[in-house]
Amino acid sequence: MALHFIVPDCTDAAVGDVIALTGTEAKHASTVRRVRLGETITLGDGTGTWLEGAVEDVSASRVTVRIGARSVQERPSSRIVLVQALAKGDRDELAIQAACELGADEIVPWQAARSVSRWDGPKAAKGRERWASIVREAAKQAHRAWVPSVAPVESTAQLAKRAEDARMLVLDPWTETRLTGIRSDGRDIVLVVGPEGGIASEELERLEEAGAERVRLGDTVLRTSTAGPAAIAVLSGAIGRW
Repeated sequence: MALHFIVPDCTDAAVGDVIALTGTEAKHASTVRRVRLGETITLGDGTGTWLEGAVEDVSASRVTVRIGARSVQERPSSRIVLVQALAKGDRDELAIQAACELGADEIVPWQAARSVSRWDGPKAAKGRERWASIVREAAKQAHRAWVPSVAPVESTAQLAKRAEDARMLVLDPWTETRLTGIRSDGRDIVLVVGPEGGIASEELERLEEAGAERVRLGDTVLRTSTAGPAAIAVLSGAIGRW
């Protein structure tokens, strides 16, 4: 499989054009991935444009590619949005990395009541930037034409508003409805995953009042780092992506 790189300004590139990788992307291509002259690689802008080309020149600061094929992939009509509660350690980061590889279309950081990690003040912008970097690298690894967006951190009140225009599914290991029985109704799916301590009862009630549905994955309780990715895998099959 050809190596894949993300070049945001390649949207209007045509067959025959030469695209240059610069900065950290060039360094990654030349030093880490060790691309060679004549090697075929793929490029994307993260918003659907997909290019294939041959490497024409390689240096630590610049890698040029001659485009040989171009296509555009449409955004999924029914998106999967992962709402990931902030968690201690790197468990939330592990969750969003795997979720991106498995098909999440948007990532929403959630400041849940039981989240040990807190994104306050400048830390909120720094945390979002960190998550966006993780998502970008995961999308590149997975050869995704669309790089998932990362929203600003949201409160439970803000999260509840998302249930107005989408189907919100809240993972709850104690409910009876199984996620495997869910079928697409054409709306975006907003999947809510709580922190290690679980979702507080008042939060569950607030989200249910807004129209959210509680669902369970199975008979075991998964960590916050694995629950979201596992659920996305199930949903990808249910809505026909896999």
